[in-house]
Amino acid sequence: MLAREGRAQSFGVELHNTMMPASGGMAGASLSRPQDLQSAMNGNPATLTQFRGTQFSLGGGWAEPTYNVTQFDPLPLVGVDPFSAKSGTPGGLVPAVGITQDFSALGLPVTMGLGVMGNAGAGVDFRDVPEANGTSAQYLALDTVAGVGVDITDRLAFGGAIVLGTSYLDGPFVDLTGMVPAYALRGSVGVNYWLTENTSAGFYYQTKKHFTFDDAVLFPNGVLLDVEFEHPENLGLGVANSSLLEGRLLLAADVLYKVHSDADFLRAIYTDQWVLQLGAQYAATSRLRLRLGYAYNENPMRGATITSIGGVELPDGVPGLRYVQGQFAAIPEHRVTGGVGVRDVLPGVDLDLFAGGMFENTDQFASTLVSVESYWVGLGMTWRFGRGAVEYGAW
Repeated sequence: MLAREGRAQSFGVELHNTMMPASGGMAGASLSRPQDLQSAMNGNPATLTQFRGTQFSLGGGWAEPTYNVTQFDPLPLVGVDPFSAKSGTPGGLVPAVGITQDFSALGLPVTMGLGVMGNAGAGVDFRDVPEANGTSAQYLALDTVAGVGVDITDRLAFGGAIVLGTSYLDGPFVDLTGMVPAYALRGSVGVNYWLTENTSAGFYYQTKKHFTFDDAVLFPNGVLLDVEFEHPENLGLGVANSSLLEGRLLLAADVLYKVHSDADFLRAIYTDQWVLQLGAQYAATSRLRLRLGYAYNENPMRGATITSIGGVELPDGVPGLRYVQGQFAAIPEHRVTGGVGVRDVLPGVDLDLFAGGMFENTDQFASTLVSVESYWVGLGMTWRFGRGAVEYGAW
């Protein structure tokens, strides 16, 4: 059930820190100055060096989508007739759990982290609509992340992370599939540099994550086929500044580029994509943080130029591919978020709350019309062992 409908606020199918305890209130902006340790591990691992002492954080969020599909024309080879319905896939929980440990006590400028994150998700369910002929698609992704950050100089940090991904795919080939698991490795490297005392910039690169879902498709004639599925390469650049209002205001901006054109399965659905994430955090008091964010998601939906997906030829050709696109439509472009952070709700324990909404957007793929909107809420609690354990420019 993890990350069951993470697409409610994802870019393509990936979340990019939009459901993390503090970054969730800043639209995910976190590549240079993350305000929670999960975002450092899941984003730019060089920023792990900003976390001191021993810290443990337990967080998660609930995403609730509204996903409507209208199919105007029949797809005779897969038995789909015209229909109009709301997806029956419920909202779901996205976890974010992590721990960091720095080694300054040993004279080493190193911080290591380990976490479990909801990385991606997508899902629609129209099995209660007879005309849809069992149409259902679910994609779930959970990552175990191990990262390390090293301070090379007082200004420059370098980091790397290894990700073991566990994913489950069901669909989207109408009534021909069952849920199948697969596993894959992924890596990321990053740097972070302090341009001035208050301004920093970070960059990271993340490799593809390749899954082979064995025997995922069973045709009526008994033929079994594997499905090849890849998360795309990601590149990100982030800038953060805390010079305003005597250091009480932190401004952050991230730009992401997602290379869908070189990713199995997704390249049939999406084009390469730009994402902009903007976040602000204001220290209202020594304990209270107020957060706002805005994210722009370039509509990545591509025109239908091929008739296969993930190595599987679609029975109804281009209309069939457009129908699949309608099940993975990442079309909303605008989202807003807000959040609150309270330090020391208990001694050494911080509480973060966040919420967000994605404005409705509608798109049409040949004879398939789709509209999507959603909201999400979440929280996290962080235990800090050792006073002065966090180095936040805005704190």
